[in-house]
Amino acid sequence: MSDPDMPLERLLEYLQRLAEKSLSLWDIPDNAQVRLINVSENATYLVEAHGGFKAILRVHRENYHSQRAIECELAWLEAIDRDEIVDTHRAYRGRNGAVIQQCGIEGLDAERYLVLFSFLDGDAPDETGDMASGFEELGRIAARCHDHVLVWKKPDNFVRLVWDADAVFGANPTWGNWRDAPGITTQSRAVLESVERKVYERLDAFGKSPERFNLIHADMRLANLLVNQGKTRLIDFDDCGYGWFLYDFAAAISFIEDDPRIPQLKAAWLRGYRSVRAIRADEEAEMDTFVMLRRMALLAWIGSHIEAPEPQALASDFAANTVKLGQAYMKRMRESAPVDSTTS
Repeated sequence: MSDPDMPLERLLEYLQRLAEKSLSLWDIPDNAQVRLINVSENATYLVEAHGGFKAILRVHRENYHSQRAIECELAWLEAIDRDEIVDTHRAYRGRNGAVIQQCGIEGLDAERYLVLFSFLDGDAPDETGDMASGFEELGRIAARCHDHVLVWKKPDNFVRLVWDADAVFGANPTWGNWRDAPGITTQSRAVLESVERKVYERLDAFGKSPERFNLIHADMRLANLLVNQGKTRLIDFDDCGYGWFLYDFAAAISFIEDDPRIPQLKAAWLRGYRSVRAIRADEEAEMDTFVMLRRMALLAWIGSHIEAPEPQALASDFAANTVKLGQAYMKRMRESAPVDSTTS
């Protein structure tokens, strides 16, 4: 049985053993223990030891990122920290001097890449109440990161994922084909195929100039902010890659695109963003297209990750609600007047 075919419960047993075995790769206390805190693309563990030591261990999913791609992610993290763009975690070097470690155990097909990060105190903003202030902060952080990548000299052979229409709808979509998601019917497929064509059309016209399509976090949600004593930290750069800057707003409303508060949250995000960096009128007008692109990517993600708890919890009505969002999007596109791309 290969890793991708292994039931999640059994895979997590193997990954727990792998995480425990890997601790010897770093110079950390001998009594350190690991506890799973999240499983998505990767398995993430809290590492704790007597005396107050804490760290975060990321065990990478097999065949998701190459070693070079992980190196490039960590290079951006280091640059963001050095240039004081936003507080984020740092990666520890192993006993061999390398930041990226490899470890394997019997029962798994191949060795996994592992990275040990510093632990950051803080809590994610409350998503059950007024989220406007959190979204305004998300907008400010996104703008700072976008300004940074426009001046940061990336390392040679910079390799990261690309979050464009082909990555979602193409022949080899990163998160799978949305048509394979639970709840897709003949009728919903017809609606969403029209949405796909419209998104392709709009984004092709929008273009990929580096001032609007560049390196982005690509998962900048409230869940990836940590707030402690008035300071906000940004974590989880695992999906960072090349995409449209305003895709970062679409990522901010992941899974809640149909929430009635979205217009207020969008206004708060834009307010924060514009306090740092300008957004042109034609860019703002295309934000709904980025939201649909992200929503379709998430629909595909649910289908290709259905063995995990979060996709299972979301699956029952996600496709039906995506169709409703798609129908509303198509209506807005029919009614909207073209925006002059020279408008500032």
